Amino acid sequence: MKVSYQWLSEYVDVTGFTAEELAEKLTRSGIEVDIVEDRNKGVTNVVVGYVKTREKHPDADKLSVCTIDAGQGEDLQIVCGAKNVDAGQKVPVAMIGAVLPGGLQIKRAKLRGVESQGMICSAKELGLNDKLLPKEIQEGILVLPEDTEIGSSVLDVLAINDKVLELDLTPNRSDCLSMLGAAYEIAAILGRSVKLPDAETAGTSAVKASDRISVNITATEQCTHYAARLIEGVRVGTSPLWIQNRLMAAGIRPINNIVDITNFVMLEYGQPLHAFDAEQLNNGHIDVRLAAAGEKLVTLDDVERTLEPHMLLVTDGTKPVAIAGVMGGANSEVTDGTTRILLESAKFAGSSVRRTSRQLGLRSEASLRFEKEVNPEAVLPALNRAAALIAQYAAGQVADGVVEAAAGSHKPVAIYLAADRVNKYLGTELSLAEMGQIIERLHFTYEQAGEGVLLVHVPSRRGDITRDVDLIEEVARLFGYDNIPTTLMSGVTTPGSLSKEQSIRRITRNLLTQSGLHEVITYSFTHSNQTTSLPGLYPTAKPISLAMPMSEDRSQLRTSLLPHLLDVVSYNRNRTMDDVAIFEIGKVFLTDEETLTTLPQEKLLLSIVLTGKRRQAHWAQKSESVDFYDIKGIFDRLVSYLGVKGLTYQSASPDGFHPGRTAELVLDQKVIGRMGQLHPTVQQQRDLDDTYVLEIELSPILEAAGDAIVYKLLPRYPSIGRDIAVVVKANVPVGLMEQSIKEVAGELLESIQVFDIYTGERLGADRKSVAIALVYRHAERTLLDEEVTELHAKVVQTLEQQYEAELRK
Repeated sequence: MKVSYQWLSEYVDVTGFTAEELAEKLTRSGIEVDIVEDRNKGVTNVVVGYVKTREKHPDADKLSVCTIDAGQGEDLQIVCGAKNVDAGQKVPVAMIGAVLPGGLQIKRAKLRGVESQGMICSAKELGLNDKLLPKEIQEGILVLPEDTEIGSSVLDVLAINDKVLELDLTPNRSDCLSMLGAAYEIAAILGRSVKLPDAETAGTSAVKASDRISVNITATEQCTHYAARLIEGVRVGTSPLWIQNRLMAAGIRPINNIVDITNFVMLEYGQPLHAFDAEQLNNGHIDVRLAAAGEKLVTLDDVERTLEPHMLLVTDGTKPVAIAGVMGGANSEVTDGTTRILLESAKFAGSSVRRTSRQLGLRSEASLRFEKEVNPEAVLPALNRAAALIAQYAAGQVADGVVEAAAGSHKPVAIYLAADRVNKYLGTELSLAEMGQIIERLHFTYEQAGEGVLLVHVPSRRGDITRDVDLIEEVARLFGYDNIPTTLMSGVTTPGSLSKEQSIRRITRNLLTQSGLHEVITYSFTHSNQTTSLPGLYPTAKPISLAMPMSEDRSQLRTSLLPHLLDVVSYNRNRTMDDVAIFEIGKVFLTDEETLTTLPQEKLLLSIVLTGKRRQAHWAQKSESVDFYDIKGIFDRLVSYLGVKGLTYQSASPDGFHPGRTAELVLDQKVIGRMGQLHPTVQQQRDLDDTYVLEIELSPILEAAGDAIVYKLLPRYPSIGRDIAVVVKANVPVGLMEQSIKEVAGELLESIQVFDIYTGERLGADRKSVAIALVYRHAERTLLDEEVTELHAKVVQTLEQQYEAELRK
């Protein structure tokens, strides 16, 4: 919101305070001022002049020699190159010695042999933003109204000698989206009164408005109050210069007197208004209703809009004439030939306007205010104020009476404010009387409702105040944050710490980066092809499409992390980075519904991708490519560090994975992840070398992880090692054999390591030899050779019984 210092001074006395000082006070009271802009860009000694004569330059076809009365006693001769300069105009004249924006100094000069005693200025040369000027005066010199006083300072005529405070408002302070709201705020800070504009308008014609127009509200939930006035005999033209100056200071371009007055009152009261050409309305009727599916309307920007049933419309009973609170329709636009106006002022639901505005991509000053809920008690005052201005500056005859419809009434807000509660919150020792004075500065009314308690009546313009804590904040703001004493906090506190999940996620990141992996973060949105080419852990999950995707490549929620990680690998390989080791911890989104009726399930996954070389070649060793055991070793280190017990691997052949180099990860008899090489077809499609991936649910890992790391003392007693080599069928999983050995050997088994697997013709086509190293140790005594021999014999017997193993001799 841009607040003109001069305009503000019409509502509240700001004597003794500069614009910069007001900005500082506003910021300290909770409303931040981003910048204080000086409208004067360096203009001095520019006055209003009257062009008495204009003659063609004797030696230049494009120049004119003008005689100017600048109120200085003697006429000036000025050479001007503007096409639109003519006798009888009043124009800005830069006198000898004047300075213009950019440091340009005006001096006595000769142009093609003719003396020039000054310069006739355009709006742009005066530092005005030409984008905010009416189109007809954007080019050439600036022509001023006929009633402008000759010799007066252009700084005063164009209100250039002004400063504008740009407020950075938070959503709750929509009351300051108006000059009166800003005036109330300044008045509260300075402890001064507010002067309201005259908003009472009686009919200026004998015609009764109710005889010519009618109003009805069908959509009562989206519109609670609609008021209209009829104004006849209007003459559409240029608005007064002072209104144009106010609008330009606020960043709004003047258009014509009718539109400018509605914008002026909107800025003044914060209540958007709209003027319809009453001749274009069916029998002067207004009906506020919801749109029909597929209904269309061409808006004022000449774009045809297709409407949806949730959108609120203003209609004349037969056709829509405006999108309520957003933009009017071209079929009821006020034009130069308009003579009868229906002036609208209404209370539209902010949620309805917000949804419509966003969906249509239409954001206006009106929709901005409606979205944040306008003051319900400003509907009629703003309507009457605008009608009076139109009568004054557009020669309109205002019909007697206001035609309105209401679907509800505003309930006044009254809040009990206890002095002890205020002081407890703020750490102050304010008395009830001091709090009452602050409430009065806010222009709220109150009454005492018991010992130490005030009953405060909150005006409707402050819709952000609904509870006593809101009032306490107001007391704090106006008392002054700098005046609130510093006090130590008291009460029970607990030290902050990471949750188990946060701690384990941090440990996981640290261990994986220590293992040489880089963490990446990819989009949660993906293309439909990504989910079908590599379905990951959840091949039966239904795709979840976005209602308004950024692009086709980001049109669905992901069900796996792997596709985007493979995109990262491809991106690096395309830039000659062939050795890639990356991981991501992120969520996927799952549902079994074709059409969503409930929120999708979110799963936290860990995915790892390895490709390229494990190490590069140099003089002492050859290069080595990564393989399955690299990714398995990294993950084994992680689960070992976390203390996860019972995790096993079993062979698998899921879609997208190599059938002979893939394993499923099983914990508590449930498959929680997959690890292995990508299928050669997938690698070929993505132009990748051998690539190994892991994708696993983190929730089961988090549940199975130990609460803390347990440290063991270094062993004090010697160990005894035994090796065993057995021949088993080729399809016997070695992991199951290890599990059986651990169960038989019990606590005396310190470690188990498979150090050789051999297959060959000597053993047979379906046989393999497995060599296993076992280490036994007792923590509190030295083991006897006899008991180790006996225990080891049980291990061998178990393998023979359960797996038909034969000792290799």
